[in-house]
Amino acid sequence: MTETAAPSAEPIVPPATSTVSAAPFSPAYTRYAMFLLLGIYIVNFLDRAVINILAEPIKNELHLADWQLGMMSGLAFAVFYTVLGIPIARMAERKNRPMIIGTAVAVWSGFTALSGAANSFVTLVLCRIGVGVGEAGCTPPAHSLIADYVPKEKRASALAFYSMGTPLGGLLGLVMGGLVADAYGWRAAFLVAGVPGILFALLCWFTLKEPRKILAAHSTKIVAAQATFGETLKYLTKKKTFWLIAFGAAIKAFIGYGHAPFTASFFMRVHAEEVAGLAAIFDLKSLGFLGLALGLMGGTAGAISSWMGGQIADKYAKSDLRGYVVVPAFASLIAVPIYIIAVSVPSASVALCILVINGLLGSLWYGPVYAIGQSIVPPHMRATTAAILLFTINLIGLGLGPLAVGILSDIMSNGFGLGSAQGVRWALMLSTCFGFLAFALFWIARKTIREEMES
Repeated sequence: MTETAAPSAEPIVPPATSTVSAAPFSPAYTRYAMFLLLGIYIVNFLDRAVINILAEPIKNELHLADWQLGMMSGLAFAVFYTVLGIPIARMAERKNRPMIIGTAVAVWSGFTALSGAANSFVTLVLCRIGVGVGEAGCTPPAHSLIADYVPKEKRASALAFYSMGTPLGGLLGLVMGGLVADAYGWRAAFLVAGVPGILFALLCWFTLKEPRKILAAHSTKIVAAQATFGETLKYLTKKKTFWLIAFGAAIKAFIGYGHAPFTASFFMRVHAEEVAGLAAIFDLKSLGFLGLALGLMGGTAGAISSWMGGQIADKYAKSDLRGYVVVPAFASLIAVPIYIIAVSVPSASVALCILVINGLLGSLWYGPVYAIGQSIVPPHMRATTAAILLFTINLIGLGLGPLAVGILSDIMSNGFGLGSAQGVRWALMLSTCFGFLAFALFWIARKTIREEMES
């Protein structure tokens, strides 16, 4: 560990050493660990995203409004996920991170399976809260582990690789959820989604290594010091870049999470006849077809986007650190008109194709943003910094996005008398315009990033 940042007006910059940034394990084991963490994150998002494809049948069976769908898929999950992320991250600064992650996987997988037994809005919300409690123990310690596993010059690429779990998990959640729901009902889809986590929990507990002792043994400049939450937060107050990218990413998450529960609903309401015809070609029902189409097309594009974002950022950041924020800035700007076109065209098949382009832009920010979060502070503050970053992103994005889009859809549908089909279309179009604000925040971060990056 480097020295704890002193609680003074000016934070102490810990010395950077090559030993601290060197990989503690063999390349083969590091690859295994990265793939295991990716698999865990895929399950994380599978369990989080499966509810999105199930929203319409759940709405019909439990007689819910769109705002309740937004509450169920967003705020109920996000409040506990974001709040508990910080104390769990504090634990991850000191305790065994693989054990924390493995326990978290087991908890959220169990609550995902229990969601299938919900018989009311309240019980389903309680199950989603349980999923949020479990998932709070995944990403902050995982980010901290990855930052220790790989050299700093490969950090954006490694974190982008891990972040591919978001679109890949979303892909599997949509595909599996839609197909299982069509065949056996939405309750069975929750049960199937919860099963894989048990295997990953066991692999994490018994095969994932904690590198802290090895790193400490390799460097005489690392001391057994811990920064308090207050010290970490005070350290971050001096980093304008951190807050700019945090709120820029939060806006991107607001858009992405806000759209997720209503994308399938949009196609079911606006393009119902065409979707049914397309599904019949593949001998599927509408929900199964949409899960397959949205999952494969959007998920594959998102995974490519996440990987590309890290590669591009690491490449250009070698000569200019501003590359870390320029990439997500331009992606945020270009995505706005593309998405509006996608939900405006009269053809469902054309809309799906255009959404692939949007997917190629939507995840470019993952690697650069998370790399900044792990590189703007010394090593002993990384897990807590990741939790603060995720708290900001998820409270605004996951907590408010689905709820805001749901409320907006209800207002446009009922208040303005547009009906449920046009109401959800306008809610999606208006909410995507927040992408202009994300562009501005990332672009402004260019002014400070070169002076504020730490390690």
